[in-house]
Amino acid sequence: MSKSSFKITKHHILSFLWIAVGAFLAAVSVRIFLIPNQLIDGGIVGIALIFGRLYGDGYLSFILIALNLPFIYLAYKYIRRSFVIHMLVAVLLFAGFLSILRQSPAFIADSLEIIVFGGAILGVGVGLIIRHGGCLDGTEILAIIINRKKGFTVGQVVLFVNVFIFAAYGLIFKDWHIALQSLMTYIVAFKMMDLVIVGLDEIKSVLIMSSKSKELSHAIINELGLGLTIMHGKGGFSGDAKEIIFVIVERLDLAELKEIVLREDPSAFMAIEDLHEVVYGKKTNAPYKKRSRFKSIS
Repeated sequence: MSKSSFKITKHHILSFLWIAVGAFLAAVSVRIFLIPNQLIDGGIVGIALIFGRLYGDGYLSFILIALNLPFIYLAYKYIRRSFVIHMLVAVLLFAGFLSILRQSPAFIADSLEIIVFGGAILGVGVGLIIRHGGCLDGTEILAIIINRKKGFTVGQVVLFVNVFIFAAYGLIFKDWHIALQSLMTYIVAFKMMDLVIVGLDEIKSVLIMSSKSKELSHAIINELGLGLTIMHGKGGFSGDAKEIIFVIVERLDLAELKEIVLREDPSAFMAIEDLHEVVYGKKTNAPYKKRSRFKSIS
């Protein structure tokens, strides 16, 4: 086996292991926190929990798999096959853990504790699955397809579907308290899931347009220890050739970066955007005076 093939195989094994951990945590949340307290999640899991409460908890795993099958087919047809494999593994593991944990003791406590801890554990589990290429919720597949065909954002479609699911839950069992508590649990899970996927670090990308690109580059590299890329551009109004500096920086260093830029060139222009994730490979021999996770990009 070649070195590259070994790395790919190792990557896939680690991905499936993390998906298994995520599926287990999600099942723990559903079995120990949500079901005993008559709460549901959003999406396909929420619909499966409604059917499980109506027709018997013993059918929950089969209902979950059956409801996801059409979306797995849609993912195969419209997205990509590798995603289908990860999604199928995640759904089967989640359904399996739900069956294994069926006799687990319930977490009975104050409603706020149930919502916070149950939602947090669920969010961590689902976040791990998504971060490593899987998915438990078929409605996200539908949302991606609708986004491509109709222009609605994925978030808009998922929000609409989940509002409908929580409203239906309240109407079916004539109890708006459990519907609202379920919605609160979903919000906690969503925020925790976002933290797992994006991470705790707040990363910014900065585009700097200046007539003193060499001085700025030297100051940024030597004072902040950040790598950077210099791109060649042209002013749209003046037509003059310009050099544009691209920098990736952590939030804590952003204020110092702005101070350095304006110190070297008070007329410089900066555009700052949020980044969710940065992936880099090759190491660099650029000088660093400060510790930084972001290597030189070019």
